[in-house]
Amino acid sequence: MAKSIKLAFFLILTMLPFSAIAADYYVDITNKTGYIIHYIYVSPDSSDDWEEDVLGTEVLMNDTTRRITLKGYNSPIFDIKLVDEDGDSYTFWDIDVSKRDITATLADLD
Repeated sequence: MAKSIKLAFFLILTMLPFSAIAADYYVDITNKTGYIIHYIYVSPDSSDDWEEDVLGTEVLMNDTTRRITLKGYNSPIFDIKLVDEDGDSYTFWDIDVSKRDITATLADLD
């Protein structure tokens, strides 16, 4: 019995690092800018470049919310950039998406 407990404990300990490597997150982004958002870029805070636009061919209308799913990341900290129909941007740095969502307003204009 003691060997079984030790083996189970060992297996749990060896699996912990693998389960902490990558996780899935999401962030709800609400557009309160008065403009249509055409692009949303989300990148890990450690990245020097923006990843691909997560909206693709869709847009985020004013007064609407869109859930963005972020799969396989090591950290919940992201930089998020929205670009509206006029080309104006709204950038949010070091957002912990496990604790907060985004509501973009004109006050967030870069």
